[in-house]
Amino acid sequence: MTRPGFRSGPTMHDVAAAAGVSQATVSLVLNDAGGARFSEETRQRVHQAATMLGYRTNAHAKVLRDGVAGMIGFVGDSVATAPFAGKIIEGAQARAWEAGLLLLTVNTAGDQELEAASLEAMLSYKVAGVVYASMFHRIVDVPPVLGEVPAVVLNSQDRAGRFPSIAPSEELGGYTATRTLIDAGHHRIAFINIGRVEDALPAVVGRLAGYRRALEEAGLPALPTHYKTGDGHEDGGYRNTLELMAGPTPPTAIFCGNDRTAWGAYQALATLGLRIPGDVSVVGFDNQESLAPHLRPGLTTLELPLLEMGRRAVELILDGAEATGRTELLECPLIERDSVGPPAHLPNQRTGTA
Repeated sequence: MTRPGFRSGPTMHDVAAAAGVSQATVSLVLNDAGGARFSEETRQRVHQAATMLGYRTNAHAKVLRDGVAGMIGFVGDSVATAPFAGKIIEGAQARAWEAGLLLLTVNTAGDQELEAASLEAMLSYKVAGVVYASMFHRIVDVPPVLGEVPAVVLNSQDRAGRFPSIAPSEELGGYTATRTLIDAGHHRIAFINIGRVEDALPAVVGRLAGYRRALEEAGLPALPTHYKTGDGHEDGGYRNTLELMAGPTPPTAIFCGNDRTAWGAYQALATLGLRIPGDVSVVGFDNQESLAPHLRPGLTTLELPLLEMGRRAVELILDGAEATGRTELLECPLIERDSVGPPAHLPNQRTGTA
């Protein structure tokens, strides 16, 4: 019984009357029932009537009928609050919507209790699957409860190897950045990393491996004096760049492990009165939109394939996301701007003389 003073929403009967069709037709059209054959004109009339009346389908009834809700869960530690990583959600949401599903997103900020409660709620709503995402590429311990639904680990890798993962190809990115500088004619190329190799973060290890592989292929030495363990922040980029340029063989090019490090490098080079790229070329990593295009000159950098990663994670769920520890690595495209040019003293670089 409807409470006094409370007006219930439009019913399926109301939609049928407005569209001039039977209630059964409305049910079959709105629920996209397989095998139901209606003309496109009939389908349009039903959908237009439902939209005009503000009719909503009964999600609970759909769960009872199909066994799953029209939603995919997305749980991230701090993805939703990261300016550029929010693109992951954008890509996942777009792909889910194309499949007629909504993306139910929860940002846990690393709170384990909130994460557990969120996952339990999503599973109770019978979501079609769950994307388990991380703000930065790392090895994670995935909650065992995700074994109950199709699940994909995004921008990270499952330590236990039970779930498929989607992540950027860090080594290829490091190789591409260094190769870009080599192709511009540089032979003294430094690298400021974004962490300690012993911490085994995939971005730190992979980008360094790519840097070294590019140098080895070109027959160039990986000088210890040209490698710095940075912290991924502007101050670290500034400090390490000053140290590099004060060394016995200052580099003519610097590959920075992320754009914030490159920002610090820009400031250090300006302090020393050096021009980019006239005296020193710089390449970054991330293509942080609030930073890289706005540096002067614009920063050449590798772009994390965040949109594509989000889309691909949802596609795997739609395909059933078979339980496997396979990691799918997506290429980081090079975004060319104006921070790379030929070295000023090309003939003397291989000998390391000024």
